Amino acid sequence: MGKYTSNTLQIYNTLSGKKEVFNPINKGAIGMYVCGPTVYSNVHLGNVRTFMSFDMIFRYFNHLGYKVRYVRNITDAGHLENDADQGEDRIAKKARLEQIEPMEVVQRYTVDFHNILNTFNFLPPSIEPTATGHIVEQIEIIKSILDKGLAYEANGSIYFDVLKYNESHHYGILSGRNIEDLIHNTRVLDGQSDKKNPQDFALWKKAEPQHIMRWTSPWSDGFPGWHLECTAMSTKYLGENFDIHGGGMDLKFPHHECEIAQAKAWHNHKPVNYWMHANMLTLNGQKMAKSTGNNILPAEILNGNTDKLTKGFSPSVVRFFMMQAHYRSILDFSNDALLASEKGFLKLMEAVTSLSKIEATEVVNDFDVIKWKSNCYAAMNDDFNTPILIAELFSAVKYINQIKDNKASINTSSLAVLTKTMQQFVFDVLGLKNATSNDQNSKLGETVGLLIKMRNDARAQKDFALSDQIRNELIKIGIQLKDGKDGTTFILD
Repeated sequence: MGKYTSNTLQIYNTLSGKKEVFNPINKGAIGMYVCGPTVYSNVHLGNVRTFMSFDMIFRYFNHLGYKVRYVRNITDAGHLENDADQGEDRIAKKARLEQIEPMEVVQRYTVDFHNILNTFNFLPPSIEPTATGHIVEQIEIIKSILDKGLAYEANGSIYFDVLKYNESHHYGILSGRNIEDLIHNTRVLDGQSDKKNPQDFALWKKAEPQHIMRWTSPWSDGFPGWHLECTAMSTKYLGENFDIHGGGMDLKFPHHECEIAQAKAWHNHKPVNYWMHANMLTLNGQKMAKSTGNNILPAEILNGNTDKLTKGFSPSVVRFFMMQAHYRSILDFSNDALLASEKGFLKLMEAVTSLSKIEATEVVNDFDVIKWKSNCYAAMNDDFNTPILIAELFSAVKYINQIKDNKASINTSSLAVLTKTMQQFVFDVLGLKNATSNDQNSKLGETVGLLIKMRNDARAQKDFALSDQIRNELIKIGIQLKDGKDGTTFILD
């Protein structure tokens, strides 16, 4: 049996606005859908954070022994500018500007998306469907909603009738909005729209003559609505009712609200039991936006080729930085925050690596390893609280360093539990990689080794002023020298 039988997991459900005990529809199995990228540009850092949050969640489910079907889509058509029903298709616009085929745009940025996620050590989803690969399914859903009188045709386009739907359901159940407020805060239609009401949204749009991406339907040559695509793909692979639907906080309204409405109109019951939303990433205290220049691409973080950073950082340092905040919290990205995370990351890796060199004794432990292990699971079982987990990992780091300094002891069985648990949570659940820091550690070791040799030479020549200066300067940057019978070593404070 999997570990899930002995772990009660609580998940914050956006639908109820509170934490709920997680009970999957099928024992031991989970269906999870996460809204993927619209592939018309390089994936931005905010997207990476959202997908990293769900990668961590996917990893923990796997660790607990669940059989997970994780579906994350690729939107390759139908997503219009400004997330509205008017304007140009984002991918078609990019194709027009670059004078290439739309599917060239899709291919280029899908490859970029995969490369970036691979760099940050993401696990691949179980299924990665595309919107254009599911046109037939979307047309069939539209037919069903039309038959039930909850959508209407206007000049070859099909719109979802929000007011009609709201007579028997609650449009706004996820976002906490009510239809009266939506009507009050919406401008009156200008007479040029095909919609009956401003709140209605497109299920199918008739393509204008200049629109490149189009498919044949019973109503017109056109393309599906952005919201409908996710309903078609999620239900095809996970069923009409599945466990978890995730995405960024910005998708809660209208995208996810519309998904709920479409699904209920189609098969008359709620599609998802737990709605999960990851929060946004800011840069130096302000919202990230290309228009203002307050933006940074993942590749720029790695190579340091940006005025926002003083240097480049390894993928695992960036991942560690993101895991230090709860997935539902706003996280501010800055050079100082990354430098601090790098220091903590290297300290964690040093401790994990040194576990293999620790010699156990048969004396009573100075640290309750079993209780510590339980605390690690308790953190993750509380809505995937990675900051608390990391705090627990560093309590173990402190203990490991005390053992290395002969200030604490550990017996054989506890050392085995400590080693295995650290490996599982650091690498399997948080998704960090020690290999990424090997080069950094090697260069750091060589540099400090050179300084240690200079210090030893100074001491041999009785130049104690230089010897002390080297030690003190290293302390200032968080490197502590330790003189022992086997020579001088160093640790990161």
